[in-house]
Amino acid sequence: MKKAPPSIDQWLREAKADPAAKDCGMFLVHNGTVRQTARALVRQGAADTLPVKGMDFSYDREKLAAAIDRAYTLPGIHIIRVWLNEGQLSLGDDIMVVLIGGDIRPHVVDALQFLVGEIKSHCVVEKESY
Repeated sequence: MKKAPPSIDQWLREAKADPAAKDCGMFLVHNGTVRQTARALVRQGAADTLPVKGMDFSYDREKLAAAIDRAYTLPGIHIIRVWLNEGQLSLGDDIMVVLIGGDIRPHVVDALQFLVGEIKSHCVVEKESY
């Protein structure tokens, strides 16, 4: 069942109030949404795709927890928040929100790239509808 996304402002307030925030010099947020352009077109250049009208989205909670645990082992990472939607999503709906807090920009950028990649590659199932 589709869920309401978290407040990014609230997440940032909570993250900055966390005792670990004293070691954070940067926070990054990723907000993935359902787009009209098919994944096959964007990722593989397949020109014969139809416009996306929605997406059925699910995820494996154990795999997600493991991916978050791995991201915490990366250098300089102190705060992680992840929210994933579920169910039948429409264009523009939020798929995921990921917040990473860490010591310096290169560490935070790398951790965000790593964690979103892990989530997309190993934790979620996305079935586009046309």
